[in-house]
Amino acid sequence: MGAALALGERSRGRTTPNPNVGCVIVHDGRVVGRGWTQPGGRPHAEAMALAAAGGAARGATAYTTLEPCAHVSARGPACSDLLIAAGVARVVVALGDPDPRTDRFGLARLRDAGIAVSHGVRADDAARGMAGFLTRQRLARPAVTLKLATSLDGCIALADGTSRWITGAQARAHAHLERSRHDAILVGRATWDVDAPTLDVRLPGLEDRAPMRVILSARPSAAAPPDEEARPPIRITGPEQIAALPADHVLIEGGAAAAAAFLRADLVDRLLLYRAPILIGGGNPAIRDIGLDDLGTAHGRWRLHDARQLGTDRVEVYERSPCSPA
Repeated sequence: MGAALALGERSRGRTTPNPNVGCVIVHDGRVVGRGWTQPGGRPHAEAMALAAAGGAARGATAYTTLEPCAHVSARGPACSDLLIAAGVARVVVALGDPDPRTDRFGLARLRDAGIAVSHGVRADDAARGMAGFLTRQRLARPAVTLKLATSLDGCIALADGTSRWITGAQARAHAHLERSRHDAILVGRATWDVDAPTLDVRLPGLEDRAPMRVILSARPSAAAPPDEEARPPIRITGPEQIAALPADHVLIEGGAAAAAAFLRADLVDRLLLYRAPILIGGGNPAIRDIGLDDLGTAHGRWRLHDARQLGTDRVEVYERSPCSPA
């Protein structure tokens, strides 16, 4: 299942409106097929893995990160039917599919065909990897990550706005990897006008992963957007409008006003904090007022998921606490 989860991560941010699923098929202790949902949502991971396995899928075990779909689409057959037709003996599933067209029906169809089914293997990891799809199903909006790159004292720039560079090369490369895993990158109007960010992915081999660019602004931008013709930006006037974006994973990159707006609206699901070992003092803060008037309500909203060193910098990943309102 770990291999299937890793395969699913390959297409995160590229499969909307479908989930980024991974699938591995094993026969007699040997991997005979691998698959992950392709850009645009088709082929599905199971279909890709079965095509790679061919006849070796008969009697094999399929590991898939999401319940195989049970509905026939104009874009392709149901994966549960494909697994049955291939003659697999067992299917191990990480997470049930909340889509009402498949929810429980995919597993039931497999069992009715005499296939052994195991369910719930590494479900938490699968939910984290497919957070965008699941958030869209549950809350009718994309999953939102807020990225902040700050000094130790919480500044994102000098008082005059100079911000290049707060963090080092390794942290910036990691941030570009995060960009590649999102459908859309959002910045506020001030960041767009002052920095003229390209908001692309500048990592070898991932240059083709260009998320849509979104500007949060109550009025039209005065700046000429870079690469406007090739990658026209989308302008929204309020955080709640992300629900209409054709995206399941949105990364907020700047600036302080945009960060505060999404936090005030309680629309942030994940915090990505890069901290450089520098002190600025009197610089521009990372976040503006978020409307907090009771310090007690600030506790218990976030839990640390991951922390690691990136050169001289440190990155910490926080997720919304399960008990926190969504």
